[in-house]
Amino acid sequence: MKLFCPVVCALLNFILPVRGEISATNHLFPGIAIYSETRTNPPTRLFVAEIDLTNPKIHLRVAPGGPDPDGDGQWQTTLMLPTKIAVREHFDLVVNGDFFNAKGVHDGEGTNAAYRAEQWALTVGPAMTDGKTWSTSPTARPCLVVRTNHQVAIEMLAQPAAGDWEVISGNTLLLKNGAMVPPASKTRHPRTVVGFNAAKTKLILLVVDGRKPGVAIGMNYGELAAEMVRLGCRDALNLDGGGSSVLAVRDTATGAMKILNVPTDGHERAVADVLGISVDKP
Repeated sequence: MKLFCPVVCALLNFILPVRGEISATNHLFPGIAIYSETRTNPPTRLFVAEIDLTNPKIHLRVAPGGPDPDGDGQWQTTLMLPTKIAVREHFDLVVNGDFFNAKGVHDGEGTNAAYRAEQWALTVGPAMTDGKTWSTSPTARPCLVVRTNHQVAIEMLAQPAAGDWEVISGNTLLLKNGAMVPPASKTRHPRTVVGFNAAKTKLILLVVDGRKPGVAIGMNYGELAAEMVRLGCRDALNLDGGGSSVLAVRDTATGAMKILNVPTDGHERAVADVLGISVDKP
């Protein structure tokens, strides 16, 4: 697949570290493959889920946390743990979604983070669930869009458009039409990223652990973009990260949701919404 000129290939070789220990690929559900990778130079730990969008039994859905706490007021939802949302919505895989603000909370990271379940919250960008818009933005932000015809796209939106069915937003594009978007920040953090290949037949979810010196230092935007290129993506965007970054899957033996990464709060963080994937069961 000839996507890159020699200059870009040289840049990728510079950005991407040598691949380290890779776990066996798990096919817990038809059409979903999951694996992890640990590297030492620099210390990196990442988790990848590949979703086959051609499988008619697979469904992508955006789900808010709790109910709207103030009707037509400023706040849209209440914070809820991603695994709790997944149980309620019968998701088999879930990642955190939009950047958000919580009532009375200034951003704090680590074990002292003040985000708690049931706090009033609002997402920073557009959000839509099952054709219902419940958040818009004063300016356009990069969004993952699932249309009523089941096609997917990554677009700059201030609000969902006609024909959209599910919408979740991030803060920056990483890849656009196969080209890496110049990174605005070189700071490494835990990250959650979503992208898809050129044919839009495969969705890639990437969760990167961080803020763990000597174990996992996270990635910056340039490193994320290069990683998504390596994973075969043509378009990709960065979702909320930091202590919110989480990837959880359903344990097929027990039915419980299992968190694969290690969130920086020491536990999963309550969030405003999630991107969930469900698989039709026999």
